[in-house]
Amino acid sequence: MSSTSLPVANPRHRPIAWWLLTCCALVFAMVVLGGVTRLTGSGLSMVEWEPIVGTIPPLSSTQWQETYHKYQQTPEYRKKNLGMSLEEFKGIFWFEYAHRLLGRSIGMVFLLPFLYFLFMGRIEKPMVPKLITMFLLGGLQGALGWYMVASGLIDNPHVSQYRLTAHLAAAFLIYAYMFWVALGLLYPQREASAELRPLWRFAHLVAGLIALTVLSGGFVAGLKAGFAYNTFPLMDGHWLPPAYGLLEPAWKNIFENIPAVQFNHRLLALSSLALVIILWSKSHRYVLPSRARLGLNLLLAMTLAQVTLGISTLLLLVPIPLASAHQAGALVLFTLTLYTLHALRLR
Repeated sequence: MSSTSLPVANPRHRPIAWWLLTCCALVFAMVVLGGVTRLTGSGLSMVEWEPIVGTIPPLSSTQWQETYHKYQQTPEYRKKNLGMSLEEFKGIFWFEYAHRLLGRSIGMVFLLPFLYFLFMGRIEKPMVPKLITMFLLGGLQGALGWYMVASGLIDNPHVSQYRLTAHLAAAFLIYAYMFWVALGLLYPQREASAELRPLWRFAHLVAGLIALTVLSGGFVAGLKAGFAYNTFPLMDGHWLPPAYGLLEPAWKNIFENIPAVQFNHRLLALSSLALVIILWSKSHRYVLPSRARLGLNLLLAMTLAQVTLGISTLLLLVPIPLASAHQAGALVLFTLTLYTLHALRLR
């Protein structure tokens, strides 16, 4: 099929697509800011979830003292930050406050244009349930974020790695849904030709492995596993760390054992790189649409960059700028994977 016979985007859909892409950009910023909040130890500084009144930060010295006093009752203050001054507390408070405020702002940036487009009749009926689902997922993500924070406010001053990974996965899911719908509006799809279908299927395998690698990174972050075994490619002089299967039952090692969690993330990352290289090599057997070729080239370059960032973060003992770049890189890589999958269907 020639490119001239491809479906043409409806001009009425473009504003909706660009609105969704704007929301995607804000979710991207939310993910990066969430990573910085975690890396700076700021995530447990706000001990209450106040979706409405929590939009306003402490404004007076009395309000700051009250907020600080609430933090002093938490296990994080008693076990990690005992003696922290009010000024030092403000330093971590503002990161978490900015993270929550950005989340609420995304809700408004989504809701108000949605209502406008809806009442102006710019949204076609089949699109309405998709947009409502996006909004509901965003609300659930806020609740999931508080569920994650609450796990660190009881006895242990660390959030559950399970809840952290679920929160990260939900953010990627919402982002993927909005991005995919926006691409569909900008580039109406048809099924891949029989010729391209094998490549398209292999690209799905690559996408699944990249998504699994992202999830494993959530457990690395939740367990702070990046601060252990800061060598590469060996781990404490071993290809497979001796403590890999230390926990019983065996499945716990995948989620709770630092050596196993870090090893699995390394293995998944390198496997993802290998599959991306194979996908890129296979693609040269086909005549591809220009968007698909661009996507594959960028996907290969970003995978190489992301693996390099991950290794550098590990070797340099997780400096905040590099670790934040690595988390942002994961979402960039995920974006390029979605873009490439979508482009391979335009044939």
